[in-house]
Amino acid sequence: MPDLKTQRTYALVGHGGSGKTTVAEMLLFNSGVVNRLGKVEDGNTVLDFEPEEIKRRGSIQPGFASFKWNKNDHFLIDTPGDSNFAGDLSYSLTAADGVVMVIDAVDGVKPLTRKIWARVQDMGLPSMIVINKMDRDRADFDLAFHGISEALGARPALLYYPIGSKENFKGVVDMMSGKALMFGADGAVSEGEIPGDIADEVETIRETMIENIAESDEDLMEKYFEEGELSPEDITKGLKVGVASGELVPVVVSAALNCQGGQMILDTVQSLLPGPLDHKPWQGEDGSELPSSPDESMACFVFKTQADPFAGQLTVVRVLSGELSPDSQLVNTANGEKERVGQLLAMNGKEQTPVKTPMGPGSIVTLAKLKNTHTGDTLVTKGEFKLAKPEKAPQLITFALAPEEKGEEDKVYAAVGKLLEEDITLTLSRDEESGDILLSGMGQNHIEISVEKAKRRYKTAIVLKTPKVPYRETFKTGAREIQGRHKKQSGGRGQFGDCWIHVAPKGSGEGYEFVDQIVGGSIPRQFIPAVDKGVQETAARGVLAGFPVIDFQVTLYDGSYHNVDSSEMAFKVAGSLAFKKACEKAKMALLEPIMLVTVAVPDAFMGDVIGDLSSRRGKVLGSDSQAGLTEVKAHVPMAEMLRYAPDLNSMTGGQGTFFMEFAAYEECPPQETEKVIAAHKKAIEE
Repeated sequence: MPDLKTQRTYALVGHGGSGKTTVAEMLLFNSGVVNRLGKVEDGNTVLDFEPEEIKRRGSIQPGFASFKWNKNDHFLIDTPGDSNFAGDLSYSLTAADGVVMVIDAVDGVKPLTRKIWARVQDMGLPSMIVINKMDRDRADFDLAFHGISEALGARPALLYYPIGSKENFKGVVDMMSGKALMFGADGAVSEGEIPGDIADEVETIRETMIENIAESDEDLMEKYFEEGELSPEDITKGLKVGVASGELVPVVVSAALNCQGGQMILDTVQSLLPGPLDHKPWQGEDGSELPSSPDESMACFVFKTQADPFAGQLTVVRVLSGELSPDSQLVNTANGEKERVGQLLAMNGKEQTPVKTPMGPGSIVTLAKLKNTHTGDTLVTKGEFKLAKPEKAPQLITFALAPEEKGEEDKVYAAVGKLLEEDITLTLSRDEESGDILLSGMGQNHIEISVEKAKRRYKTAIVLKTPKVPYRETFKTGAREIQGRHKKQSGGRGQFGDCWIHVAPKGSGEGYEFVDQIVGGSIPRQFIPAVDKGVQETAARGVLAGFPVIDFQVTLYDGSYHNVDSSEMAFKVAGSLAFKKACEKAKMALLEPIMLVTVAVPDAFMGDVIGDLSSRRGKVLGSDSQAGLTEVKAHVPMAEMLRYAPDLNSMTGGQGTFFMEFAAYEECPPQETEKVIAAHKKAIEE
């Protein structure tokens, strides 16, 4: 088993376009896993291998790699940076002991960077930051570096200061040793002289770094004030303490496309990020704890499931404790099912390599052909430990799916359903009102690419449609003394049911209530539930535009029956007729779902975003600006938000993010009501 004290398991995180996958490619090149540097633009990187990833030039699922750096074992998880594909980020973070966050030197901290950083902080993971793309035309190191403290609220410790920038980025100053390290071809590094024009700046930043390190430890602070300096050993010790506690965040710079800075990243990971033995005890669903130790019984957490065209379902696990061996017998504590593990596999992108030795805590291992195990499950050799599941981000958008040819709905449902195993942020359902197959996910891109994947893998022709907004109908006024009478005679036994009802509106969210005030047996007891059922079934189909009627009370107070011809069916029809008449007599209203929308954008776009939300009939509730980023909250009708993602993207140059959740139902304006009713009538005619 590898030396757990020097083993590192970490997640690469950051906003889309920051260059995480290119950084990962550089680390794999530096560690000797690949002998040629792939490029995202060329579609030949190790970790982006799905056709959809190559086409869009960006990750749509986590990528995994395992390698050695200076004889130490490293397990790397490359997470997607696009919010469309980062809904299960917490699952990847649960599998990691530390985090390497990548920030773009051109754009600095983006709204999504803040959101990801907040998640990392919530999970208490020690972290370091890489300022990447130092070679780009508009690279601005100062902007990116100051954003770490101002926008993220972190205390940075700059370990490597850049020498030059843009096309002149050619090396770094190692702030610990005070030496200049110059870049050669293919990531080679050699010592050089610190340029005179940056010597003073380097000294100032080094002093700030040492002060920050001293402040993270009381003993060091005292020593620093007394002596005015700290030894290299003291600095290293203070850094480790500060990183472990989350007080300090080491910062490294790179230009991954040119393979510059990879060795510095790996050295920093090795020296400052924690190993699996440093991980706090794992928390079980029942409040129990499991230490991260090889001496405990074996437990591992399933944090990702992937589909392989040859091997079938692949289950990716993080070993929490004990040792996972080939040919083990495991129990899934989520469902009690037994699973037999054959080979253990190490992943480098889509390449799978058998592992013959037992794997201890912190290892990322792939298991093939498990039968009843899903993402979020815990597998053990003994005991009943079940890891508390991480949070998933809420789904933001729903689209309707249909086959290109009628009659193949079940085929579409089955094809898309197969994606749910590997993507837990998708939900598939059927709309009972419209019969539509509904697919919910993190955004329009997420839905479109998922459908594209289902079409490619399962050879199914699928059409993507905007679904019906779930409007509702309700009573604005009541209606009293309404009769529903059903009488039919056609030879033999007839049908007879007669009921009298009052209908009254109820408050928002109070639901439906049926009140039985029948006295004297005017309707026999066995037929009263049938009246209730007739009302409910008709209310479910709606009267204005085919949407369910909600929040009302029906009082059944009188009626009559026939000894021979009355039946449950007759009274059900009578209840339905009475309800329809009540709707005609009362004033009805169409209700639309209102969403609480939170949009985060750079300050420069705030005016455009607020104006756009207002044009969507939105009511802005307020805004909060901090470190150049503004968060706007608004109530907006769902009907106006169905295609908001691409609009926000184009409005903000890809720098805006948003999420939304259901807030309440409100009455639809007359003009919108007319449109919805007209669309319903047209659909019926067709």
